[in-house]
Amino acid sequence: MFVMHVRISAISTIASLLLMAAAAGRLAAAPQNADRPPADALARSVQQHYDGVRDFSADFTHVYEGGALRRKTTEHGVVLVKKPGRMRWAYKSPEEKLFISDGRKIYFYVPADKQVTVSTMPSDDKASTPILFLSGKGNLTADFAVSYADDTPTPADAVALKLVPKAKTPDYDSLILVVDRKTLTLRTLVAHDAQSGTSTFTFSNLKENVGLSDSQFTFAIPRGADVITQS
Repeated sequence: MFVMHVRISAISTIASLLLMAAAAGRLAAAPQNADRPPADALARSVQQHYDGVRDFSADFTHVYEGGALRRKTTEHGVVLVKKPGRMRWAYKSPEEKLFISDGRKIYFYVPADKQVTVSTMPSDDKASTPILFLSGKGNLTADFAVSYADDTPTPADAVALKLVPKAKTPDYDSLILVVDRKTLTLRTLVAHDAQSGTSTFTFSNLKENVGLSDSQFTFAIPRGADVITQS
């Protein structure tokens, strides 16, 4: 895809916000309607509904543009997320990659490289806002400055919110969340990073509370793989 740092930071950022976003609450009006609720009121609805989501699955397309290498890549795969702190990003094309968190350890595996990167899930006092959301903690309106992303091209039947973290994080500068106004299905999540790169995740077939098992988030290091351990 691109350098490993971008791979891991982009995936972890999006995965953690996804669980919040996929549970978006009911919208009262289209973005162009002057009677729409304040952005922070919508954010509170997102948070409230998110608290009731145990897990979700979705197909995704990931497009990365810009960054230090000024490259554009497009990838496809399937994502599974389960509270607390479990996620599985299985990239299918054009290259197979696997990113798994079992709630304690984080594994990033590239079969073509025969390499596994292993790191420890940050503790609460060291975790960034995204990790707190993955752990079922944190608060959307407390941790982000929220506004409507009216300058973001959005279909008429969708609405976009801009999320700016109140505490600086190395993973991203801001995020754009786009949801379907009628069905509440998560459509797109965009992350802008400090290297002027943009990760855009587009989702389909998103299903909430599907009863994912813990076994879907386990990872056995393949025989012969090179293991890199990070603190």
